[in-house]
Amino acid sequence: MLLIVNGYVKSVAKDRILTTENVAELEDVDCIIVLGCQVRDDGSLSHMLRDRLMRSLEVYNAGAAPKLLMSGDHGRKDYDEVGAMKQYAIDNGVPSENVFMDHAGFSTYETVYRAKKIFEADKVIIITQEYHLYRALYIAEKLGIEAYGVSADLNRYAGQSMRDFREILARCKDFAKCVFKPKPTYLGDVIPVGGNGDLTNG
Repeated sequence: MLLIVNGYVKSVAKDRILTTENVAELEDVDCIIVLGCQVRDDGSLSHMLRDRLMRSLEVYNAGAAPKLLMSGDHGRKDYDEVGAMKQYAIDNGVPSENVFMDHAGFSTYETVYRAKKIFEADKVIIITQEYHLYRALYIAEKLGIEAYGVSADLNRYAGQSMRDFREILARCKDFAKCVFKPKPTYLGDVIPVGGNGDLTNG
């Protein structure tokens, strides 16, 4: 059963994984969603997160969307994925007002749910490594978002075999979530992604 659900999730999403050149030709995209990943204790970016951000800037600079939505874990004062992600974008020339932060993107499902309900995004490009993209794009379709993905696999990453195994379980879990559509940990006030990203600072 696990393998059947895993295969189904991948089959639904596979045709929406595109290249930077392909997504640059899309029209009326609301934002580029960058899925969070580990930030080290010294504040430096993990290799996977750095590659996601590098790819997102490539897509942004290609004109694919006017805004970036950095989504990740900022559940503790001493751990802030989204702040590090936004700072990286700013340091690489993106105006601060074009970078939104979702401080409560604690999971892929919650990120996509909040992108729709809090940030009012209806058409998006999602950036993460390919193994993760299938699930993110599947969730987006089931929650009513038109989503496309660009892979951030710029390098090989240690421990990928274990991540691939865990991802099968995660796809099955989120398959069930998309049936019942539970609310995320937090919702909150609407902050349209078409506005000023500095409203999400702090």
